[in-house]
Amino acid sequence: MTTTNRPLAAAIWMTGSVFSFTAMAIAARAISGVHDTFEIMLWRSVLGFVLVLVVGVALRRLREIRRDRMGQHLVRNLFHFTGQNLWFWALTMIPLAQVFALEFTSPIWVILLSPLVLGEKLTRARLFAAGMGFIGILLVARPDFTALDPGVLAAAASALCFAATNLMTKKLTQGESIVSILFWLTLMQGVFGLVMAGHDGVIQLPTAATLPWLAVIGFCGVLAHLCITAALSLAPASYVIPIDFARLPVIALVGMLLYAEPLDPLVALGAAVIFIGNFANIRAETRKPATVTNVTNP
Repeated sequence: MTTTNRPLAAAIWMTGSVFSFTAMAIAARAISGVHDTFEIMLWRSVLGFVLVLVVGVALRRLREIRRDRMGQHLVRNLFHFTGQNLWFWALTMIPLAQVFALEFTSPIWVILLSPLVLGEKLTRARLFAAGMGFIGILLVARPDFTALDPGVLAAAASALCFAATNLMTKKLTQGESIVSILFWLTLMQGVFGLVMAGHDGVIQLPTAATLPWLAVIGFCGVLAHLCITAALSLAPASYVIPIDFARLPVIALVGMLLYAEPLDPLVALGAAVIFIGNFANIRAETRKPATVTNVTNP
């Protein structure tokens, strides 16, 4: 695969992530009155673990699972488990567009921290994408910093956790297969979910009504991480993660159609600003001189 084609392939993978996270948000809202966030994470991880095993056996790729980087997996999954629980909780507290907008401070952290953590170059195009993304977020969310509510704080904190998760995912893709990353993701987070969901001695089992929604969360949770991990294996984190901004106009439309959440002109303006920043970043990456490299399929 040529260097020019790899950013385009990464962008295609990220469209799968956009779809997956949107579906997860809808499913989480549907079952929030029955299951708490720890239970959602538990059953999501159980279903995801089974899915990873089935696919791994079918493709004969379970032998790719490694145990020599357990420390990195543990730290990555602690960050992600914390961020995902905060994200699920925020979905029930504030409008969907605001949750996603605040979550999208995560790519800004990735862009700014990737030179320190991953040694990636901080180009003008990436700085422009980060700046435009931040402006778009402010236009959409318009947070009131004088009276922050818990939902806003939870969404903002989840963004920082997701930034740490994505940076560590990029490091793991340097020598670790996607199957191995997803195996430890679902296994570790299943254990975390079991401990936290059972701390009060009560774990709500799936019902006939909630099981389909939990299945959506479990499947889309694995699919989202597959897409993100594959994209990060093809292109720099500071290029890949800002593409996720496309979720914002999608979820704003979902919130309006399904939950009667208001969609005002500033949401459309913010989405346009975010798109301009991402388009400039993608164009800069794909116009780099092409060289041929051998890439192992994820």
